[in-house]
Amino acid sequence: MHRGNKELLVVGDRVLVKPDDGEVKTKVGLYLPAGVREKEEVRSGTIVAVGPGTPLPPPADEHEPWKDGYRAPRYLPMAVSIGDYALFFRKAAIEITFEEEHFLVVPYGAILVLVRGSRVPDQLPEGL
Repeated sequence: MHRGNKELLVVGDRVLVKPDDGEVKTKVGLYLPAGVREKEEVRSGTIVAVGPGTPLPPPADEHEPWKDGYRAPRYLPMAVSIGDYALFFRKAAIEITFEEEHFLVVPYGAILVLVRGSRVPDQLPEGL
């Protein structure tokens, strides 16, 4: 992710998330501040950058170091894409600030569900 002349790289099996604003509208029309939501176990946001995945060792059958691609880094890919809307465990997320913008670094294992499509819902279903 580029900001000016700086680049933020996500490493390993982590994703960079732009968190939701934190204000939620109740059924009766009241807006709850972000402090009320801090007690919830799950947070949400939009994925803005994705790491390469979990590093894998070279295959055991590679015994020819002169071949092209020998010991080239390999990764187990993740099922997330930039633009996905993610629900993840709040306690697993690490807050960072990059170029005065707040983000969360979330490990892949902490992501519960992804919403993918042209339109991200304004509210989640009642059962979640």
